[in-house]
Amino acid sequence: MNAVKKLLQQKGSLVHTIEPEASVLDALRKMGENNIGSLVVVEGGKPVGIFTERDNALRVGMLDINCNNIAIKDVMTKELITITPSHTVNECMTLMTDNHIRHLPVLENDKLVGMISIGDIVKDVIEELEFTIEQMEKYIHGLR
Repeated sequence: MNAVKKLLQQKGSLVHTIEPEASVLDALRKMGENNIGSLVVVEGGKPVGIFTERDNALRVGMLDINCNNIAIKDVMTKELITITPSHTVNECMTLMTDNHIRHLPVLENDKLVGMISIGDIVKDVIEELEFTIEQMEKYIHGLR
């Protein structure tokens, strides 16, 4: 299994963030403009939560309030589950499955250095399987 460090080298380390005082409308616009499903909520340069599509659906969607009047800090997920570059893809899959989440911020020395999504995990697993199949086919053809 690959390490998160390798995934970040391939995909880059760009992480979209938002301040806790920003409105939900600002967050939704930013997510839409960047075609992403989450924003890490950062205060004073440190991650303090995450705002996801699910947060919007479960917390904002159920309120009868204009999303321009709701601050991210009031609807974000505060229990931030993070990983480090040394975590493996398998460990990420376990964390995502056990916690029913699709995004894992990557921290190194308490600094936000990347974001891994379920899509990144699936892509890596598929690439690993394709490589294994290719190697097995070469081995089998070599035996003939």
